[in-house]
Amino acid sequence: MRADPTAPSYKRPVRLCSVSIDLDDIACYTAIHDLASAAPCHAVYDLALGRIRDFAARLALPLTLFVIARDLEREPNVALLRRAVSDGHEIGNHSLDHCYDLTKREAGEQRHQVVEANHRIEALLGVRPQGFRAPGYTMSDRLMGVLREAGFSYDSSVFPCPPYYAAKAAALLSMKLRGRVSKSVLDSPDVLRAPITPYRAGDPYWTRGGSLLELPIQVVGPLRLPFIGTSLTVLGPSGARLLTHGLVGLPFVNLELHGIDFLEADDVPKAVRAVQPDVRVPLERKLSALSAVVETLRSNGYAFQRLDEAAAMFARSVGEQ
Repeated sequence: MRADPTAPSYKRPVRLCSVSIDLDDIACYTAIHDLASAAPCHAVYDLALGRIRDFAARLALPLTLFVIARDLEREPNVALLRRAVSDGHEIGNHSLDHCYDLTKREAGEQRHQVVEANHRIEALLGVRPQGFRAPGYTMSDRLMGVLREAGFSYDSSVFPCPPYYAAKAAALLSMKLRGRVSKSVLDSPDVLRAPITPYRAGDPYWTRGGSLLELPIQVVGPLRLPFIGTSLTVLGPSGARLLTHGLVGLPFVNLELHGIDFLEADDVPKAVRAVQPDVRVPLERKLSALSAVVETLRSNGYAFQRLDEAAAMFARSVGEQ
């Protein structure tokens, strides 16, 4: 029987880390930046996913891969994901079409985006997702209710990060002033008040209650600095290691990455390269930074589990609060 990570006494290490990767392909970035349509680019599946599997194998990391179900229409993607499943990685639900405005849609459409994605993933990959991650980290009470009714074990979408929120707001305003329209939407600022450790969502979702288990995206320290692939790969190995030390001692670290964190400039269209500074970071530096994070956490007693495994442990210990 596995140890309870919040119990007052224990015999096993209780410091846990989960690494999850959102497999948003290049079309998601063209939608964010309102780029002109170009030839389809599937670099996240054709290039990044193989690198992700190699990275996980080298560091003995169990991963959670959040999949956009529409991407399963492409047979090579299905084959690659089946190999990831055979490696022991978890498949999570990242919605059917990755609609950035999912929280603004009616409950029926939200339900379709969530349930149909589950059906397609289960039919084609042979696994039923236990966890959900919303497009753009954007959550709402209605969507949380849809997830609960659909029978998910956990959600991992809430990102209570003021620096990220401010940067996103500034970017959307800048695009608007230039006459460009992003598909991305801004969450309610109330999300910044959400807990930074696992909790059961209340009403509203950013408060503690007794509903679906929420595993928030990781932030660091009182400033709630972002601890995600974009910031870590830009910081490089030394900066990533320093930021990681700010988390040591927490019972759970939820490291969220994107497939694009495993791509570099020559892997993506020129238009995307111009608006995504992180993709201009050389791949070797990115992998070194992410390896530094894993090594720092391991050296401080952290064990690595998939999100569904971590959720099962926290579900027993995080009651109504």
